[in-house]
Amino acid sequence: MAEDRKLYLLDANTLITSQGVYYPQAMVPELWSWLLHQGMAGRIKIPFEIFEEIIAGKDDPLTTWIKKPQIRKHIVLEEDADPHVVAYVTYNGYAPDLNENELAYIGRDPFLISYALVAPHERCVVSLEASKPSTKRQNRRVPDVCKELGAQCCDVFGMMRALSFHTGWQKAV
Repeated sequence: MAEDRKLYLLDANTLITSQGVYYPQAMVPELWSWLLHQGMAGRIKIPFEIFEEIIAGKDDPLTTWIKKPQIRKHIVLEEDADPHVVAYVTYNGYAPDLNENELAYIGRDPFLISYALVAPHERCVVSLEASKPSTKRQNRRVPDVCKELGAQCCDVFGMMRALSFHTGWQKAV
């Protein structure tokens, strides 16, 4: 199998749900060390705006983990969002006339998608949102906006398969 060289850009929900539901750090520490390893290799990153969204939440194992200097250094994407691309995503992916409440509702998703659009063949948004093409305006889902604008999108399980995650990954490195 060819090595996957895409950069996977994580939505907050991928880490929040992984920690809270599927892969708590206390039960599956291999996933969290693998995420750091992939971050160090430049395959997984979290845009700064998404990092801010996570650390603004409750103090829990995820926020404790992501605030560690070594984690932050290797996981947070060191790029600035292009405001023109963010505006493009908001205008064309959601609606051209969103009000303040609608903008607050969509949160940082336009930033996440804008980073993928910088290199759409080399970057992939990772989100656990389920596609629902019938939704409009602020209710649009990340996979649907990505598809409409030409950005790649997958769920966390697709990313894990593409990057060959397994609990014994450290023995294979």
